Order: sequence, then structure tokens, then C-alpha cells
Amino acid sequence: MQNKRNEALESHAVFFDPAYLQMRLHKGTEGIGPRHFEEEPGVRVEENGDVTFCFYAPEAKTMEVAGFGNSAMTGEHRPMVKDEKGYFRVTLSGIPAGFHYHEYFCDGVNVINPQAPVGYGAHKAVNFFEKEGDEDFYFLKDVPHGEVRLEYFPSSVTGRTRACYVYTPPGYGKDGTKKYPVLYLQHGGGESESGWVWQGKANLIADNLIAAGECPELLIVMNCLYCLAPEPEDFLAGDFDSMLLQDCMPFIEKKYSVDPEKRGMAGLSMGSYQTVMTTLNHLGMFPYIGIFSGTPERRWYAKEDYMKAFEDPEAFKERVKLLFFGYGEQEEKIVTTLAKQFEEFKEKGIPYVSYSCPGYHEWTVWRRCLREFLKMF
Repeated sequence: MQNKRNEALESHAVFFDPAYLQMRLHKGTEGIGPRHFEEEPGVRVEENGDVTFCFYAPEAKTMEVAGFGNSAMTGEHRPMVKDEKGYFRVTLSGIPAGFHYHEYFCDGVNVINPQAPVGYGAHKAVNFFEKEGDEDFYFLKDVPHGEVRLEYFPSSVTGRTRACYVYTPPGYGKDGTKKYPVLYLQHGGGESESGWVWQGKANLIADNLIAAGECPELLIVMNCLYCLAPEPEDFLAGDFDSMLLQDCMPFIEKKYSVDPEKRGMAGLSMGSYQTVMTTLNHLGMFPYIGIFSGTPERRWYAKEDYMKAFEDPEAFKERVKLLFFGYGEQEEKIVTTLAKQFEEFKEKGIPYVSYSCPGYHEWTVWRRCLREFLKMF
């Protein structure tokens, strides 16, 4: 039975900036939270680049920290050492710059560290940290900024009201006659429509590229991938394809000034497979296609054989202006599968663009993929 509770009771963002910890970390402040928060934050990047993890749990016997499986931190559990005050700590070397989800295990139980930043990933609240490096393309800079708007629209597919985030570029709406390109941008499995804003920094990436003259002024629409109908679906994500075409796109393209000739769709991981299915099943509706950490191979849950779109290279080239693949060099399965697919594309005469960078199946790679894709949009 589908949950009929009002959306206002169901939709919440889980995210906070470690800067807010200062009110709890500030020594001498009385009456603001437990005293044990005055010592140090849950994650600290040292001057030499090492990362120190800290968890206050005086009653616990053991504490471990680990990254996700296919990530730069890896899923290896690293034991933390407890001091006389009840703090567990460990310092790790070799973690590269970028965005990192990580988890804590207290006496073998997966727990959240309240002293470290909390986001949403892998279908749950999860700790993360950012390690600054040489890249600043996703930073908040002194350039004109667009807006991120939260829109609500009814869905005939799910029978509920849905929400999506819409990025509009600086100055949007000042010229009442201008039509803008639009990109429908999807998150990955276990995340939500907020992912490309908070973790992905899509709005800041677009701001900076537009300011530098490296991509057009465009709209970016970010939906939740999961579209479960009142009756259960075989595919765990539901019918996203119908929701996008029947519900979201008509709503967006009626309310916003959009050029349908310059429409694109892109996604990461599970969102990349949804992108493949939707764009190839409706060839030409999305002339710009971005596949991040994914492959075009037919998935087990696909109802139609969308790979038929590649059987007529001339028709494909006429309808698709950009077929872009982006991935991390350490995503071994993706790299191997795409190498074979690229050979088939070359034999058939299917044009494509590939981009790779050092990295794993994580946001650091996907931010770079979005940057390169937008430059070609």
C-alpha cells in the first residue's frame, strides 16, 4: 500500500556545513550543547594532507572508519584508537583531494558521527568531508550567480506531487523573448534530487563556466530518479521515463522559456542508465546526451530494446548532436565495458566523445564530467 502522507511530512534535506560546528566548538560558550564537542571536529585535514577522524564515544569498546567500496578511501575498515577522555582517533595518509563519503562502525554497528558533516547517499544519512586540492571549478566565486528554485508539480505516473530543483542562469527572464537550452540532470542510485546541488555543485559549476564564456546560459532541471506508481513496479526505480515526458517536461517547458531544439539529458551511475533508456527510446528528443560512470548496454530491467537506436548511424547522427561518456580511470568495469563499446561505435560510424580522469565511482569524478559536458552543450 503506497504511503499517502502529505509531501510536507516526507521531504527533508539532510545536510549541514561543518562551519556551524563553531558554535559548539567555541571554548567558553556556556549552555550550547555538550562540553565534549569543544575538543575537535569529526574530520580534520592536516597541513601535510593527512586526514584525522575523531569520534567521541566514551562507552564504546571499538570504533572503525571506512569509505564506500568503489571510492578513493575504499571500504576497508580502519581501527580507531581510544584516549582517556573517550575520543577515538585515526589519521590516514594518501586520501586524494575531493568529496568523500565515509562511515563509522561503533562496536560493529554502522553509526553517524554527529561531529562530522552529514549528507544523504546510499539511501541513508551518511558522513562526508571535502579535501581541498588544486581544482576550483566548483567553488563559489565572485561571478554573477544564477538561482536554484524548488518546484512542485503533480505526477500522473506516481499519483503524488513531486519536487525538482531548477537552476536558472544569471539574468534569466530579463529578455522576455530569449529561449534557453535545458538539461535534465539525474543523480545516481541511493541519492535524491538534492544531490547535484549539494554534492555535485552543479549550479556553481554552471555559474563559473557561464562567467568564463565556456558554456551557454542554460536551465538545469534536477529530478528524483525514483518514480514509484501506486502499484508496485518490477523495476525498483519505477517508470521515470513516463514521469519525465508526461509530467515534468510539460510543466517545466510551459513555465520556463526553453528551446526544445537544445534539450539535453545526463546522469551519473544509475541515472546514466536512465538517461540511456530515455534518450535512445525517444531518439532526437534529447539531442545532447551525457553518460557519467555508465555504459549504453541494455539493462536487465529495460522493457524496450533501446540499442536499436544505434542500428542506423545516419539517423542517429541526424538526431543526436552530442553523445558524451565520462568516467573515472579507476572504475575498472566501466572502463573495460566502454572500451568494447567504443570499438563497436567506430565500426558502425556512431560519433561519440569520451572523457576520463583519475578517480573512482564518486562525486569528484562526476563534477568533472559535468564540467566537460557543459562545455560541449
